[in-house]
Amino acid sequence: IGFFVSNLQIPVSLLFVVRIISGGTGGPTNKHKPWIETEYQGIVMENDNTVLLNPPLFALDKDAPLHYAGKDADNVFEAVVLDRSTGEGLVRSKEPLDCESQKEHSFTIQAYDCGEGPDGTNSKKSHKATVHVRVNDVNEFSPVFVERRYEASVSEGRLFDRIVRVEAIDADCSPQYSQICFYDIITPNVPFTIDNDGNIKNTEPLDSKRQRVHSFWVTAFDCGKNRAQADAQVIVTVKPSCKPGWIGWTKRIEYTPGSGSIPLFPNLHLEACEETVWNIQATVELQTGHIGKGCDRDSYSDRSVRRLCGAVRGEVDLLPPPSPATNWTTVLPTLPSSDSSLVFSFNGSTHVAVVPDSVASAVSGDHFTLQLWMRRGGAKEETIICSTVKNDDSYSHYSLSVHGCRLSLFYWPDVSATRPVKFLWKLEQVCDSEWHHLSLSVQFPSVTLYVDGVTFDPALIHDNGAIPNPAPQQRLVIGACWGNFTIRKFVSGYKGLLSGVTVRPGNVEPHSVVECLYACREGLDFGDLETLGSGMKVHVNPSQSVLVLEGDDIESFNRAVQQVTYRNSLRFATPGVRPLKLTTSLRCFSEESCLSLIQLEGYLVVLQPDAPQISLSGVGPHLARPAAEFEGPQGVPLFPELRIRIIQSFSVSLLALMSDAVAHTLDGCEVQPLGEELNPEREELLVDMEALKERGLDIINTTAYIAITGAESISVYEDVLRSIRYRLAKGSARFERRFRLSCSEMNGRYTSNELTLEVNFLHSLDSLYHPSHLLASQQQFLHPSHHTGELSGHTLPNPHRNSVVPGAATVIIMVCVGFLVVMVILGVFRIRSIHRRSEGARGGGKEGSSQWDDSALNIIVNPMETYENHMGIATDMEGECDDEEEVVDSPDDTSDDQRIIIKKEGRDSAPRRY
Repeated sequence: IGFFVSNLQIPVSLLFVVRIISGGTGGPTNKHKPWIETEYQGIVMENDNTVLLNPPLFALDKDAPLHYAGKDADNVFEAVVLDRSTGEGLVRSKEPLDCESQKEHSFTIQAYDCGEGPDGTNSKKSHKATVHVRVNDVNEFSPVFVERRYEASVSEGRLFDRIVRVEAIDADCSPQYSQICFYDIITPNVPFTIDNDGNIKNTEPLDSKRQRVHSFWVTAFDCGKNRAQADAQVIVTVKPSCKPGWIGWTKRIEYTPGSGSIPLFPNLHLEACEETVWNIQATVELQTGHIGKGCDRDSYSDRSVRRLCGAVRGEVDLLPPPSPATNWTTVLPTLPSSDSSLVFSFNGSTHVAVVPDSVASAVSGDHFTLQLWMRRGGAKEETIICSTVKNDDSYSHYSLSVHGCRLSLFYWPDVSATRPVKFLWKLEQVCDSEWHHLSLSVQFPSVTLYVDGVTFDPALIHDNGAIPNPAPQQRLVIGACWGNFTIRKFVSGYKGLLSGVTVRPGNVEPHSVVECLYACREGLDFGDLETLGSGMKVHVNPSQSVLVLEGDDIESFNRAVQQVTYRNSLRFATPGVRPLKLTTSLRCFSEESCLSLIQLEGYLVVLQPDAPQISLSGVGPHLARPAAEFEGPQGVPLFPELRIRIIQSFSVSLLALMSDAVAHTLDGCEVQPLGEELNPEREELLVDMEALKERGLDIINTTAYIAITGAESISVYEDVLRSIRYRLAKGSARFERRFRLSCSEMNGRYTSNELTLEVNFLHSLDSLYHPSHLLASQQQFLHPSHHTGELSGHTLPNPHRNSVVPGAATVIIMVCVGFLVVMVILGVFRIRSIHRRSEGARGGGKEGSSQWDDSALNIIVNPMETYENHMGIATDMEGECDDEEEVVDSPDDTSDDQRIIIKKEGRDSAPRRY
C-alpha cells in the first residue's frame, strides 16, 4: 500500500504521492481497493517536522498486507508507511516551517496497494482524503518600539489623563507571543506612570521652575515574557502655566482732549491655551450716561443743539422751567442734571402737568413733530402725553403711551370718528431704565418714529372702537390722560423721567436734523474696516457706547481688537472718568472643556482740556453822557464798542481743523446792575426783541439782571449786546450807575471776564444844582429802598446792602455846599452884630463887611463845563474845605427847612425844596 499526496487548494507546499505496492508474482488476484479516512487535521511545530494527524493515518486492504511504500513526489510534506502489515502511515515536513510566512497548509492524500507483479501494474488506489496542517508558533521574536524617542510638552500645575503614548510591536505570528502584555518605566523616581496600553501620565502636578524637562526610559514585554530588544526614551517638557484670557489689558487709559481717535487696546491679545475655538465674541462697553442724556448732552442744552443742527424753529416747550408765566410745571419735582435742561419726575398719580389752552391751541393740526427724552423701566400701561386740540371747528386727539416694552400712538383725525388708528412699536428702549431720545413725526396718515436717531417702522392697527371717544374739549396733559373731563380725573399715570418735551406744528422734521440731534461726538469706533480680517464682524450701537466684535480665528480676532478706538470730536471734551468693560464669550468644539473668561473692567480718564479764555473788551470803565440823553426815548447804548474774543491754546487750535459746528459759539450773556436793582418806575434796559426773536435767542428780563441765552456765534452776541440801551425817566437822573457784563460757553462751563461799566450822568445847571433836585437826591440817600430777589436759580448779588453810594465828586460837592450854607448863616449873624459893636476885629470885620451881606447868594456855573472839569473843581473845593476849622461831615446834617436859592443870568427859576 502506498500513499499519494496531491494538491487540494492554493496556496500549499509541494505535494507528493506515496505508492505502496502489495502482493507478488504469481500471488492471489488483487480485487479490493485500499481505504483511508476522508479528512485529517494536523499540527506541526515550527521547530519540528512531524505532523500530528487526527485521526491517525491508516490504510486498510483486504487482499494482502503491505509489502513496500512508494517514493515521495513533493518537496514540503511527505507521507511514509510505518508498518506495511497494519497500513500505518506518517506525514512529515521535509524542511523547517515558518508560521510568520504561512500559518496553515492543506493538501490531499491517496493510498495505493502493491497490486500483482513486482512492477505494480495491477495496483489499486483509494479515494482521496484532505489533510489540514496548522503550523504552531514559537516565541522567537522580542518586542520592538515603533519609535526610539517620544517627546511631549505639558503645562505646569495640572494632572493629565494622558501626556504621551508609547507603542511596541512583536513579529511573532500567534496572539500569544505577538501581543504586548505590559510596559514598564525602568527609570526610578519619576513622577510618571504607564499603563498596559502604553499611556503615560503624571502622578503629581509638574513645576517648571523646579524641573523644566523630565527624561526617562520605558520597556515592553510580550505575553511570552520576552523583553523589548531596545528600550525607548521619553522626554516631557513642562511649560509655564497657561492662563486662558486676555493678555495686555490696561485698566487705566488716559485721553488728552484734542487727540482725535486713540486705540483702546493696542497690546491686547487673547490666549486660548491651545484650546480649539470656533467662535469668539467680545463686547466693549463705554459708559457715558453719567455725563448727560445721550452721549454728549453736557456740552449744550437741547434747545441749543436743535438750533445748531438746523432744526426748523417754532417748537413749543411743553415742560418749560417753572415761572409765573409757565406755572403748569410747578407741581412737578425736578432732578439735577449735568446739562442745562430740566429733568421732571413723574410718580404715576399726582405728578401731572396740564398745559394751558393757549399753548395747546398753538400746536393743533395733524402735521407735527413731538420730541422728548424719556427714562423708565415700568411694566404697566402709562400715558406720556394726551392731547385733544381744536382744529378749526373740529377736534383731533392723540395719545402717546407705553405698556411694558411697547410704545403706542392712538390717533383720531376727528373725535367724532368711531375708529382711531393705532401705531404700535415693540422697543426695549422704552423699558430699560436708560435715557433715550424719541422723535415722533406725524404727517397723518404717515407716522415716523426715531429712537436715538434710528428709524423704527410701526405695525399699523385699525381699532374697532373698543376705546371710548374722547370728549370734544381741548386738553393737553403731560404724564397722564383725562379719564373724565367733568370731575378732572386722571388715568394711566406715567412713572418715570421726562425732559425736553417739545411739539412743533407744521411739516415734519427732516431725517438729517433728527440724526444730528442725537449724533454722538464721543464714543467707540473701529479704526480701519479695510483691515478687518476674513470672517470678522463689527457692530456699533447708535449711541456709540457698545461695540461688538465677532470672529472664528484667534489671530484675526486679536488684530481686530487692537483696532477698537475711542473717538472724541468735541472741541472741549468733558473731563472725568468713563467706566470701560470687556465681556468675552467663546464656543469650542468640546463644550465641556471650553474656556470661560471673566469680565474685564477698567476706565477711561478724559483729562482737563485747555479752557478757552473769553475776553470782553472795548468798554468803559466809565461812560459819561448828559442826563438828557439817558432820558430820551432811545436811551444810551451801554456797550457800543464791545468786542468779544476767544483765546485758545495751540493744541485746541489744532483740533479746530476737525471739530464740529459748535466751536466758537457762546450760549449766554448776562447784564446785571450792581447795587440796587432797577427801579421800573425810573429806569429800564432796552433790548431789541424782534432781533432776538429773529436770531432764535431767548431773554429773561428782570429788575435784577438781563440774561440772553441760546447757542449763537460771537458776532451775533456782539450785535445784540451793542444794542442794549439804558433809559431813565424824566427827572430820575442821579450821578452814577454801575453795570456788570459776563458771557459763557458750553452751558456755563467756560465764563468770560467780568466787565464792569460805571455810567455817569452829566447834569446841566438846572438839574445839577437846583435846590429841589438836591433835596430829592438827599432824600433818596436818606431813605434808600432795598430790592432782593431770585429768579430761575439766579441769586442776586448785593455787595452794597445800603442804597447806592454817590461818587467821590458828588460827596465833595455836597460837603462843600453844606459848608457854604453854614458860612452864610454865620455871615448873617456877624453882619447883625456889627451895629452892636463899636469896633470889631480888623481882619474878620473887614472881610465880613466886604464879602457877606444880607443879599441873596449868587453862584454862577458854566453849563458847558465838562465832566473832567467838575472832577477837578470838586478836588479843589475838597482841599479848601479841609482847611476850615468847621467841617460838615455829611449832607444828612442839613435841615429839611434849609433853602438854597440859585440864580442864573438871563433865566429865572422858582426856588425848590431839597
